[in-house]
Amino acid sequence: MEKKENTPQRTARRKYEEVNKEKRKQASGNFGTMIPRPLFEEINAFLKTSGFTKVQLIAAGYEKLKEIAAGADAKKEGQSAKTDFIGLEDVEKKKPNT
Repeated sequence: MEKKENTPQRTARRKYEEVNKEKRKQASGNFGTMIPRPLFEEINAFLKTSGFTKVQLIAAGYEKLKEIAAGADAKKEGQSAKTDFIGLEDVEKKKPNT
């Protein structure tokens, strides 16, 4: 792939990227995952109407899953905490073998 012609703005942007790439990687993360389109659209519609951000959704979901996992210790040995989360059992069934 051929780079576009250098302009002062492109040169400055590339230099900034080169200098700050590692700093940016250390400051944030990306899960790089995909979800089915209908679920994606449902989540985006919810976020738009409720005013929440995707970061808030992830943080709240993480906190809830930690609560569920902590509560699983008090439950029977054979029961999985993962299936207590609504909809997660469906995701687990569709997960490819790794």
